[in-house]
Amino acid sequence: MVLRGPPDERSPAELLAFGVVNLDKPSGPSSHQLAGWIRDAVDDALAGADPGSIDRAAHAGTLDPKVTGCLPIMLGDATRLAPAFLEGRKEYVVVLECHGPVPADLGDVVAEFEGEIYQKPPRKSAVSRRLRSREIHELSVEESGNRRVLLTVRCESGTYVRKLCHDLGLALGTGAHMGDLRRTATEPFDDRDLVSATDLVDALAFWLEDDDPGPLYEAVDPGERILEGVPALTIAPSAAAEVANGAPVYAPGVIDAADAPEGALVACYTPNGAAVCLGRLVGDPDADRGTVVDLERVLV
Repeated sequence: MVLRGPPDERSPAELLAFGVVNLDKPSGPSSHQLAGWIRDAVDDALAGADPGSIDRAAHAGTLDPKVTGCLPIMLGDATRLAPAFLEGRKEYVVVLECHGPVPADLGDVVAEFEGEIYQKPPRKSAVSRRLRSREIHELSVEESGNRRVLLTVRCESGTYVRKLCHDLGLALGTGAHMGDLRRTATEPFDDRDLVSATDLVDALAFWLEDDDPGPLYEAVDPGERILEGVPALTIAPSAAAEVANGAPVYAPGVIDAADAPEGALVACYTPNGAAVCLGRLVGDPDADRGTVVDLERVLV
């Protein structure tokens, strides 16, 4: 069993085996198609460099084919970090297409949708169609005119923006549907450092053909970036070796721990900053004995 080295010292092949691309999704292909295409491009590159491969890639938070924007793609073992995205907020810019003139009380109506709302998933969703609550952290009008309203939506993961637009139309009395939609953030990623699929392919070519990994290090982040914002525990390498064999994290193996409530999702690292596992905090990290973290995903 070999633990990973520090995130900023990994070779290109090591980076691709446990990496994440903050992809700028174009309109047209599905999220699943893009993840598969990138998996194949990276796998081909690894086969052309060192013998090595990745057998999977996954996207964080499905975007419909016509929707653009922030779509993190996890590579290799980083796909095990998908649960971390369920904890983060999402941000969108959306055009609300009203079916009549925008009323004068637009701002007041929009403000009523901030806070807890209730939604039933659409018929074509991958989850059961039960009424559920979601939190709208911020809903702001950027501009309006010609029966169109440009909105910024900051919301809990799992919020259906299309359904939100429909409900806004009912509340406005005009009826409305969702027009263009772009995701600008899915914590901890946002649109300030997006990478296009073309950028990634070019970076792979620079590495393979010109022996220049610089663009690849700019396009792909270590998988640990996904865990920014998740409470962290530092554990001893000996404890990490036990985790790799399926053992939970016990109190004697904890070196340092961030404050987190019992039951919170936490990430465990070795002292060099390499991620070891995701799990739920079930005990006191400062205790002398007992289980501190029950494992959910082992990363080594």
